Amino acid sequence: QLYAKLSKCEFVMEEVKFLGHVISAEGIAVDPTKVESVLQWERPRTVTDIRSFVGLAGYYRRFIEGFSKIVAPLTQLTRKEQPFIWTDACERSFDELKRRLTTSPVLVLPDSGKPFDVYCDASH
Repeated sequence: QLYAKLSKCEFVMEEVKFLGHVISAEGIAVDPTKVESVLQWERPRTVTDIRSFVGLAGYYRRFIEGFSKIVAPLTQLTRKEQPFIWTDACERSFDELKRRLTTSPVLVLPDSGKPFDVYCDASH
């Protein structure tokens, strides 16, 4: 049986932080504290560093259009028996992901009173 302890409940909140997201009347956005940690992230020096960064970025992939294309140079470095050689493409990919994560859009429901386009991926 589920119950809520009234002393731990908060009501009529303008925004709520939940699992790395900020949910408000305007929509869903990335939590600013997570953005701060992304800005301070140093260039990966090992495969483990890359996996850690790509894991964080992947959690917010719905905020980044074309995520799989942007992250491709980094994921190639994580393949088995792939030598770790940091290239210009890797640097561009890393910088672009950081930029997109720190300037991510707010996801909102469409306004049915205004025209809008729907884009979908038929492969899923």
